[in-house]
Amino acid sequence: MNSKFFPQPEVLPVTREEGDALGIGEFDIVLVTGDAYVDHPSFGTSVIGRVLWEAGFSVGVIAQPDWRAREDFMVLGKPRLFFGVSSGAVDSMVNHYTPAKKPRSHDSYSEGGVRKRPDRATIVYADLIHASYPNTPIVLGGVEASLRRFAHYDYWEDRVRQSVLADAPADLLVYGMGETQVVEVARRLEAGAGSRGLEGIRGTCHTVPVREWRASPLLGVVELPTYSEVATKKETYAKAFALHSREQNPFHGKTVVQPHPKTVVVGNPPAFPLTQREMDRVYALPFSRRSHPSYLKPIPALDPVRFSITSHRGCFGACAFCAITHHQGRVIQSRSAVSIMSEVARLTRMPDFFGTIQDIGGPTANMFGTTCSQWQKKTTCPDRACSPSCPGLDLHAGHHRHLAMVREASALPGVKKVVISSGLRYDLIPVDDSGYLEEICTHHISGHLKVAPEHIAAPVLSLMGKAGPQAFLDLLVRVEAIKKKRGLHLYPLPYFMAGHPGCTIADMVTLAEFIRDHQIYTEQVQDFTPTPMSSSTCMYHTGLDPATMAPVHVPKGDEKRFQRALLHYRDPKNFPLVREGLRRVGREDLIGTSWNCLVPPQ
Repeated sequence: MNSKFFPQPEVLPVTREEGDALGIGEFDIVLVTGDAYVDHPSFGTSVIGRVLWEAGFSVGVIAQPDWRAREDFMVLGKPRLFFGVSSGAVDSMVNHYTPAKKPRSHDSYSEGGVRKRPDRATIVYADLIHASYPNTPIVLGGVEASLRRFAHYDYWEDRVRQSVLADAPADLLVYGMGETQVVEVARRLEAGAGSRGLEGIRGTCHTVPVREWRASPLLGVVELPTYSEVATKKETYAKAFALHSREQNPFHGKTVVQPHPKTVVVGNPPAFPLTQREMDRVYALPFSRRSHPSYLKPIPALDPVRFSITSHRGCFGACAFCAITHHQGRVIQSRSAVSIMSEVARLTRMPDFFGTIQDIGGPTANMFGTTCSQWQKKTTCPDRACSPSCPGLDLHAGHHRHLAMVREASALPGVKKVVISSGLRYDLIPVDDSGYLEEICTHHISGHLKVAPEHIAAPVLSLMGKAGPQAFLDLLVRVEAIKKKRGLHLYPLPYFMAGHPGCTIADMVTLAEFIRDHQIYTEQVQDFTPTPMSSSTCMYHTGLDPATMAPVHVPKGDEKRFQRALLHYRDPKNFPLVREGLRRVGREDLIGTSWNCLVPPQ
């Protein structure tokens, strides 16, 4: 029964009984997710479910079904329109394994932190649904599907895998954030369209038979090298990555096609960014901000974000190891201050809210409100990534809007403190705009200023798509001046990375010396993990920079272990690896007992 006859429920139903209580005899759509069901705007299944319900469709949720029991996928019955399938908020392989490919013992998106989803959850779920309901459309979505929509290098199998659409028995794949796409899918199916009637929707991919493609290929599209070619030739893989990366712009991107052995994947241009009005409407939906009441144990991922607010989407930072450009896009989509204040006011009325907003931000907090003259013309630069030096990018106005919004939220009744915990791009803060940094550090940082320089060696930073080393050095000077002026106990908490393509042991020694000289606490560090559809992953697999096709050094094996150990050179258990790494690059001068040595002699 169509949900237009019902108001939004307190939480989306997860059982047949909950559907019956709402008067729903047959769900229009059933969403299957690898996460526990949390009714919060930071959780994709909740957002998609609420948006569909608002559009007039009843939605049920099957959260973390047991993939060893087909009946778990049948608890809500056959939906009238389609099944929506997602692995969850994180790619299931990233969720399950460390950078060293060791199984993780904890899943933050599951009840009690217990692992409950299979590897490659999107494919497994789709297979089981198709076996149970072979004639019901299946629509894939979420991060795992979005970033595996074309042939991609898979780190855990160390090979190039097919598009997830070529492996899963699905009718359509939604990539990106998905709100406009899923509503259009539901409306077309409601109108009687078959699976072929879903073709052409922006922000989606579909397949066509190989014979049909050969007989009547599409015109005006970008055809990628075939799966067989990119799977066997690394240079071809790099060229294919560069080709489809250029088409990620929603305003001038073209349809991208990639033939596979048994099907042809057709990727339509990205969906248009949401307008401010559309963003406001999504976040005005009545999220309860709690996990489903059937859960007896907490969902660990909810605690850090329960009282946080999403202020915007998108990121023009273009970090090579991040796939946000391929998922949310480069154009910043900001909510109105009125919408954000309304959400803050709703938080203050919650009985367990004690006055602290955990975050107001997005992929990068201080990109809120930033505009570009090119974006206003409904385009972005097709030949390059955004740069702080671009004259069209109005960073001053963005920081002014961000600060005004944070001040207004802080002044609302019931709010004691607004914390900015989603991180700042310090290289975007204009040098002549120190008032912004001072106010954020003084009133909206809880002791640690989270920043992500990632490295300190210029060649590595260049391949990472990060600002040069001087930007981070300038930040340290600015923060030190603010600390003295305000009498603050404030410390930059930098994120550093080991093992990135282009990084050598000598580069890691340079970073270790920097950490030593500046007495930096290295809690927030990581080993580079090649995740699908990032430029860095392409470099890792091919040994080539896809932007220039220049060769790139790729650390693997023992070298990765040495690099990781150098980030933790103070830990005694790493001393043997650090010594060996130093010897390999002729830096025995750093082995000893003097103040400037990294490790003691054996």
